[in-house]
Amino acid sequence: MKRVFFPIVLVLSLIVIFFSCSSKSTKRPRKPVSSISIEPSKNQFVYGEKITAQVQTQLKDGEIKSIDLLYESETLKSTKELSFKVENIELNKLGSTKLVANAEKTDGLKNTRTKIITVVSDVEPQQLSYQVVNNYPHLKTSYTQGLEVYNGYLYEGTGENGHSKLMKVDIQTGKPVQSIDLEDKYFGEGITILNNKIYQLTYRAKKGFVYDLESFTKVDSFQFASEQGWGLTNDGTNLIMSDGTHVLTWLDPTDFSVIKKIQVADDKNLMANLNELEYIDGIIYANIYTTNLIVKIDASTGKILEEIDLSGIIDLYNRNGERIDYLNGIAYDKQTDRFFVTGKLYPRLFEVKFVGKN
Repeated sequence: MKRVFFPIVLVLSLIVIFFSCSSKSTKRPRKPVSSISIEPSKNQFVYGEKITAQVQTQLKDGEIKSIDLLYESETLKSTKELSFKVENIELNKLGSTKLVANAEKTDGLKNTRTKIITVVSDVEPQQLSYQVVNNYPHLKTSYTQGLEVYNGYLYEGTGENGHSKLMKVDIQTGKPVQSIDLEDKYFGEGITILNNKIYQLTYRAKKGFVYDLESFTKVDSFQFASEQGWGLTNDGTNLIMSDGTHVLTWLDPTDFSVIKKIQVADDKNLMANLNELEYIDGIIYANIYTTNLIVKIDASTGKILEEIDLSGIIDLYNRNGERIDYLNGIAYDKQTDRFFVTGKLYPRLFEVKFVGKN
């Protein structure tokens, strides 16, 4: 009996030791878990409004090294407290902004929690209408995506695969005096002129082209990160593009790196579908795709200052059976202080003045 009992005890002991060690080896340290709550609690906030953020962190094991609370990359507080408040946080950026809590333990384990805060403008846009000063012929085949006036000529970029062009146009006659076709695989979008070069976006290819202003020779191309290219303008230094969302992106015109982004909003909503653009002295004018609206945007904040309703502008020229698409195209002649607008497949180019709405 003794000879049998000893091996059994030994085996049982080894099993207990094995499972005990196995259990210890699979027990891993836990990440810290933070939560962020804000007061007042609501779906949408107004630019300049102040909030209070409460951060609470659960710690299963170990010790906290630090918990950092950030608003739009600015550190508001760095502490070891598992529960703390930060009061009077001023919401000074429009759009989908965020509070971020970064928690780190002394063993190096980290975790991040994000709270999205939607911020709209504190400015109620002035409502404007228009007066037609003059109108000129416009090619009905032009699916207008980009429009600009430079040295007395109209420069126009058009879209649709197989029909996309870049043109220099005589304003009085509406006839192209210079033109280049894009390859059929490209759907042309916004254009702008900067430093004797013409820049042109494409729709979904994430690609843009650079042309010599005088010869229309293609001298460069570039890639951009946005899923789509829509409108394009410049502030005299950098390119500014829209991508169909409520975001405007500044690009370096030499290496096409992103300089900055702003989000655009009025006093009620984020303003999506920003399309063709025109920059004038710190203000960006933008068509809102599928509407008759042009909005006037503060280029430093993204706040919409004015909304211009151009409803009815094409009615006298819209003949039954003719295809006419949406309003799209804003151009400003600095030399003569004239605004021009048109649309996709519009038969006319309109010189307009913006006036108060009755």
